[in-house]
Amino acid sequence: MSKNELISKIEALNEWENIIAEAQAEAEALRDSIKEEMLERETEEMVVGAYIIRWTSVLSNRFDTTAFKKLYGDLYKAFTKQTSSRRFSISC
Repeated sequence: MSKNELISKIEALNEWENIIAEAQAEAEALRDSIKEEMLERETEEMVVGAYIIRWTSVLSNRFDTTAFKKLYGDLYKAFTKQTSSRRFSISC
């Protein structure tokens, strides 16, 4: 692949990523608008036509690795394993 072809592909990729970011922002704005309506109606579930909209509170338990590392640093190190991955990036 030539240098010009690579530049063309990078520019096309940048355009598509911008389109995706704009679409995601628009989707998030629509989502927020629906949530706002649900807040106004003080409901966690709505039936709208063929759709059921739910916006519910969810509780979950997560392991606090920072606190564990502070209290049990050696044990944390004993159970930590190194992984390898590849990162793709393009910068100007």
